[in-house]
Amino acid sequence: MINEQIRDKEVRLIDVNGEQLGIVSSKEAQKIADERKLDLVKIAPTAKPPVCRIMDYGKYKFDQAKKEKEARKRQKTVDVKELRLSPSIDTHDIQVKVKKAIEFLKDGDKVKVSIRFRGREIGNTKVGHTILEGFANDVAEYGVVDKQPKMEARSLVMFLAPK
Repeated sequence: MINEQIRDKEVRLIDVNGEQLGIVSSKEAQKIADERKLDLVKIAPTAKPPVCRIMDYGKYKFDQAKKEKEARKRQKTVDVKELRLSPSIDTHDIQVKVKKAIEFLKDGDKVKVSIRFRGREIGNTKVGHTILEGFANDVAEYGVVDKQPKMEARSLVMFLAPK
């Protein structure tokens, strides 16, 4: 609440510099703020009496928006990149996928490695487990297993997180 929105009888007033001016009526506090060409802002409405501060509210809002924008700029979103393998994959093809996974992990992204079983391949899921164990060992220097290999419908899925 700012300026005329404040309807309390008495408020504890704080100056621009952070000095306490004591408990005054809200009309008097508004008058002091108007003399200094600043705003009266209620900063602690639940206190007894409520705490109000004299400040330039427009500048305050601008600074808050600026801080939020900076925080969003520095924030890194973690993407989940997916690599698909098959149970009959060759060793060289696995090495190509390992290089790609290492690249993703270096960038700070999580990697979802999935093996899709088609047709009768679903009867031999042990092959998929061995492939994923070898894959995890190959990228162990750059990432750790976030979620162990698990069957989801017709796919065996494992998540890797960067170290």
